[in-house]
Amino acid sequence: MVKIGDSVPDLDVLMENTPAGKVNLAKELTGKGLIIGVPAAFSPSCSATHIPGYVNSKNLKNAGNVFVVSVNDPFVMKAWGDSLDAEGTSGIRFLGDPTGKFTEALDLSFDAAAIFGGPRSKRYALVIDDGKVKEIHAEPDNTGVDVSAAEKVLA
Repeated sequence: MVKIGDSVPDLDVLMENTPAGKVNLAKELTGKGLIIGVPAAFSPSCSATHIPGYVNSKNLKNAGNVFVVSVNDPFVMKAWGDSLDAEGTSGIRFLGDPTGKFTEALDLSFDAAAIFGGPRSKRYALVIDDGKVKEIHAEPDNTGVDVSAAEKVLA
């Protein structure tokens, strides 16, 4: 699993809105930032509590650039982002990791075939500072909402 001090993976595999919208988080996260990993867009915990906790947090403005990453396609992630933050006022960017390569590079994937049909991301939040992992908030059971919840990460 990713460790404190590790660099953000330098990969051009994440997509924002469309397959042409390639995003490299190693290049985007040169200051303060946050990467929030979720098992699936539109799943109950992700949509009802985990990501809305960040969207609605008064402390979000102090987190730097914030990205939500899921092993989903960019179209699903765009629709999900629009459903959670219709006006885009939070500044959170929703990225698809359709091949799971970014998630694998962090060693934060798990076998979710029984529920989601294949490998997915564990639920996590990584606090980033100058391209390096400063804090790791990974759920021990892969999918719960506890240590990665906004009120704990943004406290």
